[in-house]
Amino acid sequence: MSTLRLARACTRRDRILKFAGCYHGHVDALLASAGSGLATLGLTNLAVPSTPGVPTPVTADTVVAPYNDVTAAASAVERYGEGLACVIVEPVAGNMGVVPPEPGFLEALRSLCDAAGALLVFDEVITGFRVARGGAQERFGVLPDLTVLGKIVGGGLPLAAFGGRAELMERLAPAGDVYQAGTLSGNPLATAAGLSVLRRLTPAVYEQLEAKGRRLDALAEYGRFERVGAMATLFVDDYPALFRHLLEHGIYLAPSQNEAMFLSTAHGDEEIDRTIEAVAGFFS
Repeated sequence: MSTLRLARACTRRDRILKFAGCYHGHVDALLASAGSGLATLGLTNLAVPSTPGVPTPVTADTVVAPYNDVTAAASAVERYGEGLACVIVEPVAGNMGVVPPEPGFLEALRSLCDAAGALLVFDEVITGFRVARGGAQERFGVLPDLTVLGKIVGGGLPLAAFGGRAELMERLAPAGDVYQAGTLSGNPLATAAGLSVLRRLTPAVYEQLEAKGRRLDALAEYGRFERVGAMATLFVDDYPALFRHLLEHGIYLAPSQNEAMFLSTAHGDEEIDRTIEAVAGFFS
């Protein structure tokens, strides 16, 4: 929400382009075609009653395109570019299951924003520090104008942050004219926890996570398995039944296939092997 406010102030434009299935928090304007719990429960943006297919006032400036569709994104930018403040995207979708970006997709968004004078915003609430120490932008080599981070930046404690180029961030109050505030801003406990985590995120940690992920790749035998670094999803026809089966074997996944599963350094070979065996048992 604060990032969009900043993007609108810096560009003096209103419209935003997002992608179907991406979730960027529960602010009304971003719930259009959102993933995560909204998709799981089959809900739409109910803030204002509306006719199906007709934008409500709170989403009137929100443009939605299919994820990984460069042609659709280019068409939207061509149509709305002069009024487009920013393009916001999960660089690796993690709220409709894990969906990696197609080769060239993020690069195309960068080029489209540059051509239109819009800002590119990466929502790295899930990918930040998880797929690389520098997030998805490091892993894929595409630099956004603004980056959003969630509770992972606080080591799991309540904290969030956004950042970008100095000339953009200097617009924030009290130095600039764009207001920003938050109940949990500057939380010293969460900040200390986040700094502690960052000190431990060495290259060896990511090598370890990648090695664990490669072991988990064996799940591809049982469905469509997508993994980027330490985040993954196994797409199967009857996910609720698989969820119950695994729970009976002491293995907990997210109860919705829209949510990603995450590897951590606490997961050893034994836990990974148990998971693979339990999935195999479900399909046997």
